[in-house]
Amino acid sequence: MLFHLLYPLHTNFSALNVFKYISFRTFGAAITAVVICMLAGPAYIKLLQRKQMGQAIREEGPKSHLSKKGTPTMGGGLILIGICVSTLLWSDLTNAFVWVAILTTLAFGGIGFLDDYRKVIQKNPKGLPARHKFILQCFFGFIAAFALYRLSAELPSLKFPFFKGWSLDLGLLYIPFAMFVIVGSSNAVNLTDGLDGLAVGPTITTSVTFLILAYCAGHLKIAEYLQIPYVAGSGELSIFCASVAMSCLGFLWFNTYPAQVFMGDVGSLALGAALAIVAIVSKNEILLAICGGIFVVEALSVMAQVTSFKMTGKRVFKMAPIHHHFELKGWAEPKVIVRFWIISILLALVTLSTLKLR
Repeated sequence: MLFHLLYPLHTNFSALNVFKYISFRTFGAAITAVVICMLAGPAYIKLLQRKQMGQAIREEGPKSHLSKKGTPTMGGGLILIGICVSTLLWSDLTNAFVWVAILTTLAFGGIGFLDDYRKVIQKNPKGLPARHKFILQCFFGFIAAFALYRLSAELPSLKFPFFKGWSLDLGLLYIPFAMFVIVGSSNAVNLTDGLDGLAVGPTITTSVTFLILAYCAGHLKIAEYLQIPYVAGSGELSIFCASVAMSCLGFLWFNTYPAQVFMGDVGSLALGAALAIVAIVSKNEILLAICGGIFVVEALSVMAQVTSFKMTGKRVFKMAPIHHHFELKGWAEPKVIVRFWIISILLALVTLSTLKLR
């Protein structure tokens, strides 16, 4: 919005020429997002408390979590506000990728809202039935994948990191593949959101990493130098990534241990989908699995636990997702959180190193 209002005036006011640059608008979006979340956070939390939107705690979970019962949830709505306002303020709104990212994030946030609403307001501990949730995710994931397929001829090919000449043209099969990435990423972040700040930390590192990747993919000279796919218009998603990262950082102020508010599905499902959209547009779907390795491991731990129990009657872990396994082994909650954050940072560095290892 600011880009469209102020940049046209640069012919009269040369200082406004800075709005031309994605880098400037990325910093603007980052500052806007964190300010919105930190200033609006206390009022938002009080609103949740007045509406009695307290988190229910599973009895079979770690006993240390029982003290968290009643902590306000659905705090992910604050993150969505920060993302949308800052992205709309600082982005080029004629860029279709920006709209796909925002609308997909909101759609998955809506699914999470329905789930949280049933759990918190309607007091249904199961929330939205898993089948209904999965169908909705696939529906919106398909729409997003189809839209991206139509927007760029570059997107349907799958690129492999570490190998500059390797690619696989999936054609129409790219639509279900992209849908799988979106739905899988959404659910993986959702499964990770089980401790105070655990999901937010890796989301910040992954968002910052993909901010860099999206900027490189959208800059012709940098893309040619690094020998990575150039996707016209993808650089604008750097602003979206900055909004995601800094909205999460502002939310972390209130979500850090011991949490004053929980993200809820409205936040975790949306953030996973947001990361997936940026990965797809920047042609880094495989790198999402590396950079978001924490999310992948959390999801795989649940899959392994369920499969093992159904087939053998035995559990692989003390409890899944895997962060609860370490809790039950005696790790303090802050130790689990910080160590997972450290791993996430290391994975982000590995991901960025692939820009030169091709």
